Amino acid sequence: MTRTITVGVDGSPESHAATDWAAREARLRALPLKLLHVCEPAPGTGGQRSGPETEYDRAERLLAEAAAELRVRHPAVDVITDRVTGAPVPALAEAADAAELLVLGSRGLGGLGGFILGSVSLNVIARTARPLVLVRAGEDAAGDPSATPPVRPVVVGLDLGAAEDTVLEFAFEAAARRGAALRVVHGWTQPPGEFRRFHGVELHASLARQQATALTDALRPWRLKFPDVKVIEASRCGGAAQVLVNASRDAALTVVGRRIRTGALGAHIGHVTHAVLHHVLAPVAVVAHDR
Repeated sequence: MTRTITVGVDGSPESHAATDWAAREARLRALPLKLLHVCEPAPGTGGQRSGPETEYDRAERLLAEAAAELRVRHPAVDVITDRVTGAPVPALAEAADAAELLVLGSRGLGGLGGFILGSVSLNVIARTARPLVLVRAGEDAAGDPSATPPVRPVVVGLDLGAAEDTVLEFAFEAAARRGAALRVVHGWTQPPGEFRRFHGVELHASLARQQATALTDALRPWRLKFPDVKVIEASRCGGAAQVLVNASRDAALTVVGRRIRTGALGAHIGHVTHAVLHHVLAPVAVVAHDR
């Protein structure tokens, strides 16, 4: 069965932005777009219909209106709707597992440069092995081939110590679909201060050359696989999270990896991914990998 681009719909501005982004992505991938609404059953109802306008009725109306609008804005996209009843996290995680890509809205903090990323989004990210994209309210058509050029770059964070093919392939394919450049960002840190005191500028320059060369070597096979994608290598001294956040200020899409692992408190995401999700303004794709 053909997988879909699935987007969570709840009527919020964030959801509206996410559905529009998801429709553009569905068109780029030539895949159906599924609009999904999760109904939380009211206590004692068991999810059954009751009252003048039930949650069921509201969901049906919300989905119908969203689908009608998208069919006008994106006539080439096959739009379908679905409604499920249950707790949001397991319902969305199940939807993600069945989808090619799950898209959710992300609520912003205005001028503070961060996001209120709810427990639902974080828990869904931690519970699915499928790619997931978070989109903020107000996201425009940047990165859309039909938008006015120039198209903004796709940005991906790369850990040279654990380079993961799944993450790089997602990022290269995203850039290729959009006709965009791919900025590959690698952050590295210097040795402790006492060591630097005796080696100074020469040490920094030597480390910078080594890291830049290692990045070039890691990307060589990907350049051959995607010869039409312009690759911008960005090897920067600094913490990986801050380097990636800074490099994503003009991004159309930022791609980060999430290692699939569980700890004593259950599944979780890494600190770099967590920082990017909270502070990058562009849509953020989280791609799970098992290394």
